[in-house]
Amino acid sequence: MIDKSFIGKIIEATPDYPLVEIGPGLGDLTEAILAKGSLTAIEIDRDLIGKLERRFSAAIAEGGLKLICADALIAWEEGLSDKPYAIVANLPYYAATEIILRALRDPLCVALTVMTQLEIARKFCALDGENSLSLLVRSIGSAKLLFEVPKEAFSPAPKVTSAVMRIDKTKARYDEGFSRFLKTAFRSPRKRLTNNIAVGAEALKALGVGENARAHELSLEQFEKLYKGLTDG
Repeated sequence: MIDKSFIGKIIEATPDYPLVEIGPGLGDLTEAILAKGSLTAIEIDRDLIGKLERRFSAAIAEGGLKLICADALIAWEEGLSDKPYAIVANLPYYAATEIILRALRDPLCVALTVMTQLEIARKFCALDGENSLSLLVRSIGSAKLLFEVPKEAFSPAPKVTSAVMRIDKTKARYDEGFSRFLKTAFRSPRKRLTNNIAVGAEALKALGVGENARAHELSLEQFEKLYKGLTDG
């Protein structure tokens, strides 16, 4: 990133928790985070690990920076932290959704301030029921698209516009069953909801929803009631 003003804005949006950075790369964001406090950084590229070790040798020696060479999704199996923490990262676009969903599953991860491509950020931060990701996030907390980052802020410039979003987990814990339920409900969003999930017209009528309703027409509350009715029954 050649426009460092965006790094400052990311730091300003980062919550006051122990921080974990995924994919530090060459360490520009890492440097700014260390000015605020200690950090655990997870990088899969061994060559980059070497460069980070040289750049931040003092912080590593003093215990301010813990570097882990691993795939974050694999490292999660052993736990990224033993206490509540927040993620701050410029996520790799190809794995951004999977990483965010893994963070949502981790009860110790309380918040995320992450950069992704704009399209992904919009899906997680949508305020209506247009997709399963936004409903899932709102079932356990909140998401807000903070600002866009233009292509020109990077060198080389990517093909897409980026965006930084903040997710806070303030409600119930992640429910794997509800997550699968939402994904199934939106499997074919243009079809009737009854084509995607086994729900009868009476159950929809009880929610004030017509039998021809599509998934995007239901609110989070209606989905939660429908899921409860199906699983309790």
